[in-house]
Amino acid sequence: MKGTSLLIFPATIALAIGIMSCGGGQPETPAATPAATAGKPVDAATAGSVSGTVKFEGTAPRMRPINMAAEPTCAKEHATPATTQDVIVGAGGALQNVVVYLKGDFSQYAFEAATAPVMLDQKGCLYTPHVVGLRVGQPLNVMNSDQTTHNIHPVPVNNREWNQSQPPGATALNESFAREEIAVPVKCNVHPWMKSYIAVVGHPYFQVTGADGSFSLKNVPPGAYTLTAWHESYGANEQSVTVGASEAKSGIAIAFKAAGAAD
Repeated sequence: MKGTSLLIFPATIALAIGIMSCGGGQPETPAATPAATAGKPVDAATAGSVSGTVKFEGTAPRMRPINMAAEPTCAKEHATPATTQDVIVGAGGALQNVVVYLKGDFSQYAFEAATAPVMLDQKGCLYTPHVVGLRVGQPLNVMNSDQTTHNIHPVPVNNREWNQSQPPGATALNESFAREEIAVPVKCNVHPWMKSYIAVVGHPYFQVTGADGSFSLKNVPPGAYTLTAWHESYGANEQSVTVGASEAKSGIAIAFKAAGAAD
């Protein structure tokens, strides 16, 4: 038996060395990678919703006119002189271009990958839409509808920075963002007045408000969340919201106030 043990022991060492030489002795990819994609789907039978309106209170600031004399082809795209788009207030104080999203723990759920591309165009030497929202990893297609060269330059904090020129008629650029970030500022190094924002969210519970200032977040699992509204000029506005089983949490009012406006 002792002789047999001596034979087995070297063989065991050789086997271990062989495994390590093929990578078997190295640590596996951290479990966080598969865990991030694991989880259960949201139960549609118990899911609720969160909806409401974002408004601006007070006197809206006047947007500054943009001098596009250096780009006459872009100037012709505007029936009236173009202005900055920092604060766009519609009827009844409806505030446009606000990113509304939920903060909460969604780690137990699995969401279908967002594969439909989000479009960002450059038309009349303005980014359109001014603010876009997309999921982590979701394709972003950037187009140039103008007869002049643009330079698309996102300046993120948590994601990879890129800087890409795009001449007239060029193929759409296809990019994506690996991490959540609200929001990534975008500029054009050719036309300094051009700016946009890209909100990158790690789940499907977000929306950018349109002209009516409304938002509607559907298929929300029951739970307690922080409803957050982000605006480029006024920052974040947060409030707690609890969604019960099959509950439609509607009529939520979110207000941004002009500087100096009374509460």
